[in-house]
Amino acid sequence: MQTQREKTQLERTECWVGTFHGCHDGLPAKVTATRDDTRPEPYAWTCTCGAFRSFPTEHGVWPTAWRHTHPTRVDRLRSWAIRRLRAAR
Repeated sequence: MQTQREKTQLERTECWVGTFHGCHDGLPAKVTATRDDTRPEPYAWTCTCGAFRSFPTEHGVWPTAWRHTHPTRVDRLRSWAIRRLRAAR
């Protein structure tokens, strides 16, 4: 997963596609999905936590943005294990 600084407004070439509200790591999160035909992968989402993903079609945007803001028990367990391993190093 790529990261980038949180954007406060859309670029001129971007179109708003949708917004997802939820939480992850115990903090509120907001994901904004956009489309920009000037990018190699025109569909993308950006989270307030700094996470960013881009896709060649619209089909990957919705499920990954939803899951990012509404993690399953397995996702939360995986995140917890990764944090524990990083802290142990």
